[in-house]
Amino acid sequence: MNRNKKYKSDIDIAQQVSLFPIKQLAENYLELNDDEFELFGKYKAKLSLQILERLKNKPSGKVVLVTSINPTPAGEGKSTVTVGLAQALNQLNKRAIVALREPSLGPTLGMKGGATGGGYSQVLPMDDINLHFTGDLHAITTANNALAAFIDNHIHQGNEVGIDPRRIIWKRVLDLNDRALRYITIGLGGPTHGVPREDHFDITVASEIMAILCLADSLADLRSRLAEVVIGYTYSNKPVTVADIGYEGALTLILKEAIKPNLVQTLEHTPAIIHGGPFANIAHGCNSLLATKMAAKLGDYVVTEAGFGADLGAEKFLNIKARIGKIHPSGVVIVATIRALKMHGGLKKNDLQQENTAALILGFSNLKKHIETIKSFGLPYVVAINKFITDTDKEIKTILDWCHDNSHPAALCEVWEHGGKGGIDLAKKLLKTIDEEQNQFKHLYDTASSIKQKIFNIANIVYGATGVQYTSKAEKQMNDFDQFGWSQLPICMAKTQYSLTDEAHVLGRPENFTITIREFKISLGAGFIVAITGNIMTMPGLPKKPAALSMDVNDEGLATGLF
Repeated sequence: MNRNKKYKSDIDIAQQVSLFPIKQLAENYLELNDDEFELFGKYKAKLSLQILERLKNKPSGKVVLVTSINPTPAGEGKSTVTVGLAQALNQLNKRAIVALREPSLGPTLGMKGGATGGGYSQVLPMDDINLHFTGDLHAITTANNALAAFIDNHIHQGNEVGIDPRRIIWKRVLDLNDRALRYITIGLGGPTHGVPREDHFDITVASEIMAILCLADSLADLRSRLAEVVIGYTYSNKPVTVADIGYEGALTLILKEAIKPNLVQTLEHTPAIIHGGPFANIAHGCNSLLATKMAAKLGDYVVTEAGFGADLGAEKFLNIKARIGKIHPSGVVIVATIRALKMHGGLKKNDLQQENTAALILGFSNLKKHIETIKSFGLPYVVAINKFITDTDKEIKTILDWCHDNSHPAALCEVWEHGGKGGIDLAKKLLKTIDEEQNQFKHLYDTASSIKQKIFNIANIVYGATGVQYTSKAEKQMNDFDQFGWSQLPICMAKTQYSLTDEAHVLGRPENFTITIREFKISLGAGFIVAITGNIMTMPGLPKKPAALSMDVNDEGLATGLF
């Protein structure tokens, strides 16, 4: 990259691309029948679940997971690498498909901006995808809040099953960052307005319904999972499920279109299936199981990503999603940037443009830990060094030499500037690694183990923690969960994405630390227990100057400032 060259914004690049009509992509590349996709405008489509039934006996393609080091404000570009790698595989005449999560409006309008890749490795139409897309997140929000309304109405109308209003655990959600809604009071105004109680809002991507949609393998499975959702407890502390109040059918009806994966395309017309969007710091961080499995049936390679670093998204993909979906990944790409590694080595964001190999070398400890994590799962891997314009030749040589000296397969990745062409070296290195390295994939814990043992395995093997502490509330919840027969579920850790610890400011590779479990949340319908650490928030707030301040639409209806 030329440091002095003026580069176009992502949205400028996106708006200058001539897209293929999605019907053409569906019929010619994916070889779908007319009744297997529904057009959602000219460049988007919903995919029928009948595709999986038709192709059930066809061997599945290879699944490649893209993860990264712990993210920093300097940026890692994981989605960009995911898109660019798929484009590169197609340039090598490999039939590749991208499988990604849907962006949330919360971070889009807040701090992060758009989430569809960048530069010449984007999924399009990026403005539609970053905004309302095909309405999936709105449907999930509606289903979640409909259930909340059904619960309050059930209590108001006589409370037949004896729900204790003080023990309702089902929260309302909104697909926005809004700290003012974290703690609210509802039902005020007298007897005709319901039963007064405290309530809370989460962001939509933290809703259990999002997790359920992303882990269900059929409409029938969706319905049965919704029926198992625990909404609260009775006065005698017995769990109450959706099935107990009878609304699983209505919730399934609301979600009957949202369960269908969405088909779009990359800038180079590689098919992209985008569906579901749980965050990895407060949920399980992977796109839908249906999307990944459908992509595996339709392509020879599926390039998918999991949110944030390997300590969060990759761990959950491999311990939760792969377990539930019986997916055996073929390989992992670990994305790192010189900028982020220098921050993990102690530099401040304002100093990153200056060459500093000493800080870079110190930052290697974070990358090394994530490599160790992937190796602990028994999977072959490649390090993708995502190049930024501020990287110097000396810094690039330093990280490539470190990878070579430590026998870590690595490739410089320039997909932001050059699209698929900039990922050819990475694609070749990945194909070689998959073919030559042993794949001994395994989960890091047995679900039959105790809750504490599963959490220790994650904290110790993945984070490098020496121990785990529990609050008295968490201890009581574990005892209750054991009595209810829930202790054999997988664990979904809710932890800051910025650090291997549960303290966001601790960068690099800390040692001799413990993780504190503040409380648990049961997600019985999704099929896991959420362990909440530190000060993790399930309803984020907006920054002082939200990204929305730069967003607008011109007189021709084109978005500006989206990213």
